[in-house]
Amino acid sequence: MSTKEFHINGVDELGQVADYLISLRNESDIIAFYGPMGAGKTTLIKNLCHKMGVTDEVNSPTFAIVNEYVTIEGESVYHFDFYRIKKLEEVFDIGYDNYFYSGNLCLLEWPEMIDPLMPDRFIRVEIALGETDDSRKISVSICD
Repeated sequence: MSTKEFHINGVDELGQVADYLISLRNESDIIAFYGPMGAGKTTLIKNLCHKMGVTDEVNSPTFAIVNEYVTIEGESVYHFDFYRIKKLEEVFDIGYDNYFYSGNLCLLEWPEMIDPLMPDRFIRVEIALGETDDSRKISVSICD
């Protein structure tokens, strides 16, 4: 599958990216978000979760590593933040494979920290800073 690009000029335009990500659910349950600190990974994940019917407060699980949210249909969504991972053993300790292969949606911030553990197929979302404070270039592709 080719890469789809979005040029976003503000948070109010993230809905189109979230809708596209939802449309890719049959491709993979793993969505990995790449981008520099402050690029908007958590903001996009909040928008995506809201569109999926998550009523819980969505925050980056910086210290917990993983948060679980539940949609109004009762589906679990797992939100990971691997920024503070120092060793892969920490990821094994939380039982990452139980989450990744649960059939539930897994949203990964800082996936590059666990690159050797990434599944064979996942959705890659790259967020690049734009020319203004509110603009972003977001690229979405399927990695096999």
